[in-house]
Amino acid sequence: MSDNYVVSARKYRPQTFDTVVGQEHITTTLKNAIKHQHLAHAYLFCGPRGVGKTTCARILAKTINCESPTADMEACGVCSTCQSFKNNTSFNVFELDAASNNSVDDIRNLIDQVRFAPQQGKYKIYIIDEVHMLSAAAFNAFLKTLEEPPPYAIFILATTEKHKILPTILSRCQIFDFKRITTNDIVSHLHSIATKESVIAQEAALHVIAQKSEGCMRDALSMLDRIVSFTNGMLTYGNTMEHLNMLDADFYFRLTDHMLSQDVSGTLLALDEVLEKGFEGNVILEGLAEHMRNLLLCKDPRMAKLLDVPNDHKPIYHEKANQVPPSFVISALNVINDAELEYKNATNKRLHVEMCLIRLCYLLQATDVKKNLSSEPIGFTPTQAIPQATTQPVNQSTNTPVVQEQAPAYIPPAPQPQPAPQPVPQPSSIEQPVSNIEKQPIAQPAPQPVYQDPPTPQPARSTNQPINQSTNQPARRISANLLGDIEAELEQLANNGPKEVKILTTEIALDAFEKFKDSLKEQNRNAYHAQFSTMFVEALPPDEVRVVAGSEFVEGYVLEERNKMIDFFRKLTGIAALRITTEVRIDTSIQKDEQKVVLSKQEMYEAMAQKNPYLDQLKNNLNLQIEY
Repeated sequence: MSDNYVVSARKYRPQTFDTVVGQEHITTTLKNAIKHQHLAHAYLFCGPRGVGKTTCARILAKTINCESPTADMEACGVCSTCQSFKNNTSFNVFELDAASNNSVDDIRNLIDQVRFAPQQGKYKIYIIDEVHMLSAAAFNAFLKTLEEPPPYAIFILATTEKHKILPTILSRCQIFDFKRITTNDIVSHLHSIATKESVIAQEAALHVIAQKSEGCMRDALSMLDRIVSFTNGMLTYGNTMEHLNMLDADFYFRLTDHMLSQDVSGTLLALDEVLEKGFEGNVILEGLAEHMRNLLLCKDPRMAKLLDVPNDHKPIYHEKANQVPPSFVISALNVINDAELEYKNATNKRLHVEMCLIRLCYLLQATDVKKNLSSEPIGFTPTQAIPQATTQPVNQSTNTPVVQEQAPAYIPPAPQPQPAPQPVPQPSSIEQPVSNIEKQPIAQPAPQPVYQDPPTPQPARSTNQPINQSTNQPARRISANLLGDIEAELEQLANNGPKEVKILTTEIALDAFEKFKDSLKEQNRNAYHAQFSTMFVEALPPDEVRVVAGSEFVEGYVLEERNKMIDFFRKLTGIAALRITTEVRIDTSIQKDEQKVVLSKQEMYEAMAQKNPYLDQLKNNLNLQIEY
């Protein structure tokens, strides 16, 4: 029995268009083309591996030569042409593997065969697999025949790398793009094969196989054969995960529970458990990222269709998603993504994964702290309060705080010498820039309270809002942090004075350009440094620097680096409004000199004969002819 064993990928290979899985847009088009006799002379089937390109090419070759096709344009399978195709004895179908027959001689042999008409049937079909492996010379030799073949010849090209095929070949073919087969289609196909083979398989196990195959039916069938042999015909979710060396979803649910409870010890012990089973750290990170993505998708019912997990696991994901805050999931995805990118550069792989999981354990606490801090008012910190003096009005004449009390009557102060009246400066506007506010020291408590005349009746205001005494307007509340920033700015202006305003000159532009080129060299961007070394700059005061390039290609480097150059020049020159423009300027004098140097063969001979008179004599004696 072992001699007759055939793998599932060959045993259950589709023989008709209707049995092709997941490519209905291709099969429907081909059947309609056969039905209406609109067959092209060249087809190109492109797409990922294992999606049915070669299978569809063989079905097309068999169907168009079938002697009695069905009403649905399928091959009958019983005529002599179909039987010869089934037994690989057909003289009308030729398959060529371009990976091993990629030379010009192989294409010439194929072209020689095209000249002969078919002995039986209407068409001769040439299937060239992996056509992108042909050499450039072979492609060029194939062009004419591919464009104008005999009416009985049809070429079907198949490739997984469409971008490697010459545009001249693409323009001569009808292109069909095959897509990856969906997980549900693969699961349905595997279930039908398992039923035919009397194999007991859980749907969750078949779903895992379909996910692992990544849209490739051939890989899915190969994995099915392997696991059937491993489990003796009993496919369960557990033994499938074990054989495919994949981590169970229960592990990630358990890991998430440890993270939400901030149980670092439980998280590291769970990690150690799977590492002892032989799993690599990058596999754990990839699975954890997929797990977090599934939790995020479950937050919105509209995204349920994007959840690619077995049906048995969907209720668990929906339940766990309601327990995990969305902020935690999004932050966790960022942490895991950074860990995946840095994993290959880490020296200690295990420590790298452990540090990632420890960050995730404290991530919920970090997001809560960040949320609490963002809800506090600006200028307030938990450990520092705003001084009470900043909320009290200040007497403009004495710079002392005014005690606000509701006195029943006016109490005159004790007789004392009155100081000379001083003019009180009036501010030009309440809403003035912060940089123009004069520095006001925080008031100290006065030894004696100062009482003022009863104020004139004003509209009712909040008792907690200070009043500007000079304008009777609500005064702006200035926090301690803002006062500190104002003091620092005033001190800087007092010490340094106003900044020097630079004027753009040619020397400044040249110096900045040289330093920018040096920065490119320090960054090991040698190609950019070489291109910028061929340019020069011109200063156009007051704020324009023009970069002159020798060609549009070189100008492209300037346009690509323009934003970086503007930031670099502004920072170096101190000119905030500096602009950078480009200009292509070609030196025509050099071109004229180069044109003078190029001589024809006759001019070269005349120039040589002028320098050496005996050259003509030698030519005449030997009766030589100069080929111009």
